[in-house]
Amino acid sequence: MSTADQKGARPNVVIILNDDMGFSDIGCYGGEVETPNLDRLAFAGLRYSQFYNTARCSPSRASLLTGLHPHQTGIGILTYDTGPEGYTGDLGTNCVTMAEVLREAGYRTYLSGKWHVAKSLTEPSPSWPLQRGFDEFYGTIIGAGSFYHPNTLTRGNENVEHEAINDPDFFYTDAISDQAADFIRDHARGHAAAPFFQYVAYTAPHWPLHAHDEDIAKYKGRFDAGWDTLREERLERLVRAGMIHPSWVLTDRDPTQPAWRDAKEKEWLLRCMEVYAAQIDRMDQGIGRILDALEETGQMDNTMIVFLSDNGACAEDIPEGVPVRELVDNLMIAQEKTRDGRLVRFGNDRSIMPGAEDTYQSYETAWANLSNAPFRLYKHWVHEGGISTPLIVHWPQGIDGAGGLRHTPGQLPDLMATVLDVTGAAYPAEYKGNAILPCEGTSLVPSFEDDGATRGPLFWEHEGNSAVRVGKWKLVRKYPGPWELYDMEADRTEMNDLAAGNPERVEELKALYQQWADRCGVIDRETILDYLASQAGTAFWEKEEA
Repeated sequence: MSTADQKGARPNVVIILNDDMGFSDIGCYGGEVETPNLDRLAFAGLRYSQFYNTARCSPSRASLLTGLHPHQTGIGILTYDTGPEGYTGDLGTNCVTMAEVLREAGYRTYLSGKWHVAKSLTEPSPSWPLQRGFDEFYGTIIGAGSFYHPNTLTRGNENVEHEAINDPDFFYTDAISDQAADFIRDHARGHAAAPFFQYVAYTAPHWPLHAHDEDIAKYKGRFDAGWDTLREERLERLVRAGMIHPSWVLTDRDPTQPAWRDAKEKEWLLRCMEVYAAQIDRMDQGIGRILDALEETGQMDNTMIVFLSDNGACAEDIPEGVPVRELVDNLMIAQEKTRDGRLVRFGNDRSIMPGAEDTYQSYETAWANLSNAPFRLYKHWVHEGGISTPLIVHWPQGIDGAGGLRHTPGQLPDLMATVLDVTGAAYPAEYKGNAILPCEGTSLVPSFEDDGATRGPLFWEHEGNSAVRVGKWKLVRKYPGPWELYDMEADRTEMNDLAAGNPERVEELKALYQQWADRCGVIDRETILDYLASQAGTAFWEKEEA
């Protein structure tokens, strides 16, 4: 019997996903950023300390939406053709989205924000939102861009970039929030008899660093202590909150970065982190307006709200050496000029302070190291810093024990399984004449009541970076390096590699990983690189990896 059957009325589902935010940035996860609305959800709901994404934007979205591993969906890397089946860069027909499943179950379905699981960026395709189960869509097809004038801004199947061009107050984070709130109010007016699924997919705080002056001003001085001190303070707050075990050691500062006392151009560095914080702050303000809409329409109590991030914080700079025309015309992740005709200044020039529409910058490695504290590495890798996300679940009618912590591990396919559980929706074996792969997730519902639920093996692969976790043991490698073995109960910050002393366990976990990789269509990294080299040379994200 599903949770929906046990509770009565089927709940609404709201999933809020943000972009490139670290594990410990928001207030309720130990960070300095003011997030009163997320804190409210956390302290009236549940926080998970060991939930995982898949280390990169498109794969995480594909996995969240389908309940599968990304390679099974066609999004093995990003929305570019990077190889054979599983790497086409387009959401396949062998999977169903959460919207398709819930619409079949009588739900209305809405998406506000970033899509980023379709190869076609300008022409509607079978992989666009309306074609994948959403009744209404407003947002961007591409994965990044100006917050003042985003490329591929779309309503339904129609390009509406003119809405940003003609509105001097347009800001994409606000537009996502306001449209999500409007969808909820419109649903109450026109479809109140049906439950709804609302997917809210922010691009904040993905670069470029764009924010309002008043939001940036709130963080003046907040980060002046520097990344070394702030990383220590975050760890202390996480330990006090019970989210991190006191025996886990803070990871070392990234070896490529100086101590804060030795850092140059501190004014620019601080401004970067202030703008990054302002991006998250603005998102939280918008989440507050979404919560207001739920309350005004009487939907808050029976709406399950889930919040998480698509990967760890991003240490990638704005792609260097890539011509502006490539960024603007082909990749479509930037505008050459502002809406009033000024040239956009690309790159991390220390003489240019980030935030305004005519800038296009990123906050760099040392601050990403802070964002992921206390863990190692970043977006793109599958050590804990790349895959650990905050996960907040709020559902007054379905969850008791407000403010509880859950240390039960989980990963993105579990969200499909959880939504199926709480709504009673049926997952199909076939959809529109296509055989559908079985859901890979495990419902989180048992952990709503008991923080001791067992979980089967967890697996990851992204661009050769690979991992498997079984119970307390995690085997992981940073491609093309060797496998490392960690005891997640004693050392979740991955400071003490036990591989040399446990060769049998390493081989056991490697075999388990390979079985999964073969079953899910993971292709050896060398094969992918050979394919890319045979096509058109090295793409910009491969240069970043190198």
